[in-house]
Amino acid sequence: MAAELTVHALIAKHRPTLDQALEAIRTRAYWSPHPEHPKAYGEHGSLDAAAGKAAFDAVLGTRLDLGQPGTDDWVGGEVSPYGVELGVTYPHADVDVLLPAMKAGQRAWRDAGAEIRAVVCLEILKRISDRTHEFAHAVMHTSGQAFMMAFQAGGPHAQDRGLEAVAYAYVEQVRTPDTAEWTKPQGKRDPLALTKRFTPVPRGIALVIGCNTFPTWNGYPGLFASLATGNAVLVKPHPRAVLPLALTVSVAREVLAEAGFDPNLVALAAERPGEGIAKTLATRPEIRIIDYTGSTSFGDWLEANARQAQVHTEKAGVNTVLVESTGDYKGMLSNLAFSLSLYSGQMCTTPQNLLIPRDGIRTDQGPKSYDEVVADLARAVEGLLGDDARANALLGAIVNPGVKARLEAASGLGEVALASREVSNPDFPDAVVRTPVIVKLDGARKYWEGTDDEAAFMSECFGPVSFAVAVDSAADALDLVRRTVREKGAMTVGAYTTDEEVEEAVQEVCLEEAAQLSLNLTGGVYVNQTAAFSDFHGSGGNPAANAALTDGAFVANRFRVVEVRREA
Repeated sequence: MAAELTVHALIAKHRPTLDQALEAIRTRAYWSPHPEHPKAYGEHGSLDAAAGKAAFDAVLGTRLDLGQPGTDDWVGGEVSPYGVELGVTYPHADVDVLLPAMKAGQRAWRDAGAEIRAVVCLEILKRISDRTHEFAHAVMHTSGQAFMMAFQAGGPHAQDRGLEAVAYAYVEQVRTPDTAEWTKPQGKRDPLALTKRFTPVPRGIALVIGCNTFPTWNGYPGLFASLATGNAVLVKPHPRAVLPLALTVSVAREVLAEAGFDPNLVALAAERPGEGIAKTLATRPEIRIIDYTGSTSFGDWLEANARQAQVHTEKAGVNTVLVESTGDYKGMLSNLAFSLSLYSGQMCTTPQNLLIPRDGIRTDQGPKSYDEVVADLARAVEGLLGDDARANALLGAIVNPGVKARLEAASGLGEVALASREVSNPDFPDAVVRTPVIVKLDGARKYWEGTDDEAAFMSECFGPVSFAVAVDSAADALDLVRRTVREKGAMTVGAYTTDEEVEEAVQEVCLEEAAQLSLNLTGGVYVNQTAAFSDFHGSGGNPAANAALTDGAFVANRFRVVEVRREA
């Protein structure tokens, strides 16, 4: 009875928020229940800045016991990109014990229905939101994001994406009514009459394979989409970014238990160094859904080998910006400089290739040659990052040695228009902080086949590396955009043009190749940012990702509708 009352209380508490989310995804207007400003926290049970930092500090060096069945060891070893050893250990699972325990709770969770599952998920998100300051430090010290970005992207923006997934899941599940009375006239004979019941049933256990750079932002959509549609969820974090998702699992288990459900519906799968359990888990017959963000090679492997599961991947792509002309040259340079610099380019949406006609572009400041555009962009980046304090706040830290190696190798690929420099971080002397590098390359059609320049700009160079690619014309640039998206994929495409024909042509390319397009951004919205409830992250229609955050397709195949019919 207590659990039932708790569930009714959760419906009363969270149904208004769910309804607002449903309206937001219908209208695509701006809305968020999660405050972006740190000072908004500290009331109604939420942790303020000091309490959040204290909570984070308190977990360092401890054993995070989740009470999971099948724990056979304790593992850890995370070291912050800022040089701090976290010292947290996590349960290592015997999956032969854990997976059956997770499955045991699914019947009651399935029978609870879409609304109850949704409000339980919203309670999980609310409790995470109350601890946003704590989670921000956890994200910062596993991803290398600067604190403010970790706070916003790892906190309210990630929570928004989780709530968005719950809203889409709810819509898809209630599309079919719970019951129906079916009557078919038979002329003079008695009509045929059936009573029908329709039940959304989960696929099974879902596996979330976390990423290093955005553990919560990329992890929450799949986690909450699967949980809201009745599936148990096993969370396998990236070995360098366990803490944010382990804290998430802890909150989820707590809420599930308090609501009268089996806490083992959500569990953690941490791994020993070098163990590589993702492949083992991904091919287990119990795993029926997989959400993955990371490298193309492993994403391709999952799609080819995890045949028993519905696999959602976000992989690598080569993001491109066409610079043909602009009516706000200064605004364009400022916008691009910020986009190239944010989080040291360690975002799947950061532009890599800037396609600029070799004969120059038209601007509100008169004609600008290719060399002038590149030089002015380099100066814009230098101006943005000239102050070390501001540079640290924008760049964060390099997340792993591979990014640093690619950055250092980039200067050997062509003429360097902007050299990368080291930035010292007085708060974290061991942090590796680097400004972006811009390299000039030639993308002329006659060079497209097998040249060194093509090999560079047609491959993803994840990190603070961008290529200013000289092209013969806007038409050649559009051909290159099309080819890049089709062959390599892209999470984002940007374009700057005052020409209606060019604008129409780039839109047509992106529609045909299923790439998300941003046109003429010169203000405070950037090509590498998307807003939950309004923007789609990825399209699911090109090689960069087979799913979009978030649309109906992202959630609809996580459950099936089973019908039971009987004569009335």
